[in-house]
Amino acid sequence: MTGRSAPAVLPPSLRLWLGATAALAALVVVVLGVLYADASTPGTVDARIFAAVYGVGPRWRHLALATDFLGEPVGAAALVVAAVTGCLLLRRPRAAVLVVAGAGATVGTTTLLKFLVGRTIYDGNLSYPSGHTAFLSALALVMALLVTGRLDLGRAAGTSLVLVAALAAGAAMGWAQVALGAHYPTDVLGGWCTALAVTPATAWLVDRLADRLVSQPVVDSTADRPTDPTAGAGRPEPR
Repeated sequence: MTGRSAPAVLPPSLRLWLGATAALAALVVVVLGVLYADASTPGTVDARIFAAVYGVGPRWRHLALATDFLGEPVGAAALVVAAVTGCLLLRRPRAAVLVVAGAGATVGTTTLLKFLVGRTIYDGNLSYPSGHTAFLSALALVMALLVTGRLDLGRAAGTSLVLVAALAAGAAMGWAQVALGAHYPTDVLGGWCTALAVTPATAWLVDRLADRLVSQPVVDSTADRPTDPTAGAGRPEPR
């Protein structure tokens, strides 16, 4: 006897394309990490974008700070709780698990990479890749996967939705990080690519583990109990 499987969090129609995207994104993360290892100054492209974006006016700065807050511990925790609650209300337990596992794995990967790459900004703060950008991109990607599964979107529509959602979230947070001077533009790109590389892989693992748990046979606790030979028999008639 087996339990009923919940809907896959990574639709089968998207696995090939997102897998290829994840591999390409991982390659970009590695290449940028090698190029900017132990660096403490912006590259040529970084300098040009930084000059155009950094130092926004008061109104835009408030928007950048509000966006940045979504990647801070309190803001990120609030987003995760809201996302998990929404997934459970929609009866998508795997998506709820992926919200926590995907965001955690993505942020954990960016933290590890920061120490391995050693790129710094300003007062020696490790900057590559951007954890804020990676977190919000990963969360948007998970939500897009949930919508894709709920609406049963095809390969083209589903892949487009996932990539556009991740791009929109990454662009918003990335702009805020550069505008506030917290990261170089290539840090932001590295963070976005980290989310694209880690989150689909985590989704695949969540599905594999969930399917394995569901396929385990359910043991009947009454099957091995000894049978009473007199059970069901009537009492002997008095003589």
